[in-house]
Amino acid sequence: QVSAMLVLLLSMLSLAAGGKLLVVPVDGSRWLSMREVLDHLGQKGHEVVVVAPELNIHIKPSDNFIMKMYPIPFTKEEVDGHIHAFSRDVFEEGSFLERFLKLYQRLKSFSAITLSTCTHLLYHKELVRYLEESKFDAVFTDPVIPCGQILAEHLSVPSVFFFRVMPCGLDFEATQCPNPPSYVPRVFTDHTDRMNFLQRVKNLILDIPNYFLCDFVLQPYAKLASEFLQRDVTVPDLLRQASVWLMRLDFVLDYPRPLMPNMIFIGGVNCAHKQLPQ
Repeated sequence: QVSAMLVLLLSMLSLAAGGKLLVVPVDGSRWLSMREVLDHLGQKGHEVVVVAPELNIHIKPSDNFIMKMYPIPFTKEEVDGHIHAFSRDVFEEGSFLERFLKLYQRLKSFSAITLSTCTHLLYHKELVRYLEESKFDAVFTDPVIPCGQILAEHLSVPSVFFFRVMPCGLDFEATQCPNPPSYVPRVFTDHTDRMNFLQRVKNLILDIPNYFLCDFVLQPYAKLASEFLQRDVTVPDLLRQASVWLMRLDFVLDYPRPLMPNMIFIGGVNCAHKQLPQ
């Protein structure tokens, strides 16, 4: 009886030793932050599987996780050019209208690449069959591109979001989190969380174009998800299914804002840790 009990306890410990995690990342600086987490998870005994396009900038193999690649119909120069141009335009200075129009054009071209990349992942029959048979415990993904959440819905497993910024306040909408324009500054406004009446009015007005921008960018993903999952869904519908939102924000560098119970600030987990020059 004692031997049987020891065997049972050891088997339970082995089951608790680590989980099986499917990772659907977004390339660029977002991946550099995510890789820090994945390296630690792999070192702690979790089985981590990362799916990524064959052509990318930063997503490279590691001893701490398994890589599964799939082809996309773009050259490396095209992918590099769009990511670098988009990143540059986000941080450029200028008026709200100039920045909005430039970002709109970049999003238009960049979203065509990301949508095609997502489509090639979802309809890669051999890879999806492998994911179905692997019996993952959860999906770890960056929701700025909802491809990972579409896979989580298809596989019927919980999802964990890991991100810095969501476009158009989708994190507020998907979690039903309060987002009053009198308190939460909108992007590109340069307001603080303490605004006078005119600033609140401006904050409200400048938030309106986001609805048109996000509808343009996200509608193709809603169509793709509906076709793949064989049921009508919207992108907010998909994002609402997330179990945990890990947000690389904090109240020191970012504005105070409302939170919901499954939204967790993890400020400081940003890109790779490097030794600063003297």
